[in-house]
Amino acid sequence: MFHLLDIIGTMAFAMSGALTAMHKKLDPFGVFIIAFVTAVGGGTLRDVLIGRTPVGWMMNLQYVYVIILGFFLAIIFRKKFDKLRTSLFLFDTIGLGVFTLIGLERGILTGLHPVICVALGTMTACFGGVIRDILCTEIPTIFRREIYATICIFGGIVFFALKKLNLEDDVLYLVTSVIIISVRLLAVKYKWYLPAFEHK
Repeated sequence: MFHLLDIIGTMAFAMSGALTAMHKKLDPFGVFIIAFVTAVGGGTLRDVLIGRTPVGWMMNLQYVYVIILGFFLAIIFRKKFDKLRTSLFLFDTIGLGVFTLIGLERGILTGLHPVICVALGTMTACFGGVIRDILCTEIPTIFRREIYATICIFGGIVFFALKKLNLEDDVLYLVTSVIIISVRLLAVKYKWYLPAFEHK
């Protein structure tokens, strides 16, 4: 289940990056680069910080193949994604839920404190999107009023709370990812925002 979630998250973020790049009218090479850094940016930073080098995607080319597949699927079916912003949002939300779990689990396997694990989960889920947005000259979603990184932190807290119930790992992963994705969907639907500072 853990590996499957990792693959799903990689695919979702790769397509999210590709759709963003196509929306910005980049050439195919640019689209691929954005897809790639969106998919592996957060995980790469996480692995470097915990001393897990070479980083994951360098040791397992399956991730590279998944990114390439996501890149081609985004291009081939771009006309099917008639509501590009909706498609981008859905792929980004799936990646957010899944990659939060990946970061949490990596922290646990390294023997880190739960607070640091939550930070790693948030970083894994958000940093690829930060790179994507910066390269596409957008203010990163994490810095806007949208509830984004906060959801990852909330998901991490839920994860450790459920872990105390001694649930099976597969159930724990599934429930936590569904909660993160659901809260993100509800936050956008009902316009839940964090307060923004205004310059006077």
